Amino acid sequence: MNIKNEDDPMNPIENTSQFVFQTYLRQGKAFVRGEGTTLIDEDGKTYTDFLAGIAVCNLGHCHPIITRAIERQARTLVHVSNLFYTVPQASLAAALVEKSFADRVFFSNSGAEANEAAIKLARRYFQSKGNKNRYKIITMEQSFHGRTMATLSATGQDKIKEGFYPLLEGFIHVPFNDIDALKAAMDDTVAAVMLEPIQGEGGVIPADPDYLVKVRTLCNETGTLLIFDEIQTGMGRCGTLFAHEGYNITPDIMTLAKALANGLPIGAMLATQEVAKGFDLGSHGTTFGGSPIATAAALEVVNIISDEAFLSGVNEKGAYFRGKLLELKEKHSRILDVRGKGLLVGMEIDTGTGGDEDKDAGFFVANSFERGFIINGIQGKILRFAPPLIIDKTEIDRLVAVLDSLFSAI
Repeated sequence: MNIKNEDDPMNPIENTSQFVFQTYLRQGKAFVRGEGTTLIDEDGKTYTDFLAGIAVCNLGHCHPIITRAIERQARTLVHVSNLFYTVPQASLAAALVEKSFADRVFFSNSGAEANEAAIKLARRYFQSKGNKNRYKIITMEQSFHGRTMATLSATGQDKIKEGFYPLLEGFIHVPFNDIDALKAAMDDTVAAVMLEPIQGEGGVIPADPDYLVKVRTLCNETGTLLIFDEIQTGMGRCGTLFAHEGYNITPDIMTLAKALANGLPIGAMLATQEVAKGFDLGSHGTTFGGSPIATAAALEVVNIISDEAFLSGVNEKGAYFRGKLLELKEKHSRILDVRGKGLLVGMEIDTGTGGDEDKDAGFFVANSFERGFIINGIQGKILRFAPPLIIDKTEIDRLVAVLDSLFSAI
């Protein structure tokens, strides 16, 4: 099957190279269609997706229920602005509140915007009560919270900050999973602690079992707000609807995006009623956030993923996947660690000491892609797997066989 139209002058690769900012290192193929866990390129080659658009298409590509919701809403109402009420937005907000700790939801267009809103809310919550000296946000080293100026400042990775100085003031970075470091940084100028229950871009590093409990306790003792960035870990990715549920604690503020509408741009900031008082009329806003189409799709996503049987399946397949990767670790000395929760899995590799033996994460990404599998490399030494949550064990076995052959060849 050849999907490419030779008479079409619009070549997506050439035109992207010529007209789009060159800020992404793209694979040399253009995808034209997706279905379930499969993507199809312009030449008709199929790929099994173990990245899901970076933990976005949790229900796979072109899920029929989501597609019908989008089509139905596109024929009904597309945009009216947040100066008016819409049924899909109200329904989604009610569903998110019902299934979470929160009482209020603010909708945005992306994860970075949701995190911006969380940062602003934390500061304004205290300043609206007259405490203008309480504005600092403690975040974690190796964290990732976005690429706007505020979320870039919050992010704990220097490499993505290069060229953008001066950053916004008021952000403190401490080591992840180190409660003593957090305690040492805490004082009466700190408004909030902001962290990911599992660091995704930082290397798929889960919080230690008791760390988040200690963080919650410390925040309670100091009157500090706790913000969980669940943009990558939420929406069933880690085997519970929200990853923090696996730690039996709740934050004061939580952010969602990525998988919330299974591919449509949407973000959400959720908060308790008390903290939500920090925003009043005119204090924050968005033109497109919570649009009818995105919220209509997201409502279906929430309904599907929150099903207990569905989440049980995620946990089962995640355990199976990690087990298979641990078997590879026993076989190949270059595999240093396998970690994660649910279907957010990281494999740390030894990249070698020099010469032809050097094989970093990019080697495995490129060679897996050539063999029809989409995976991701981060930090140069971590293979990140975030497949659609509908992946099956046969597809997992096929990827593991490819990885086995690649490790055997080096």
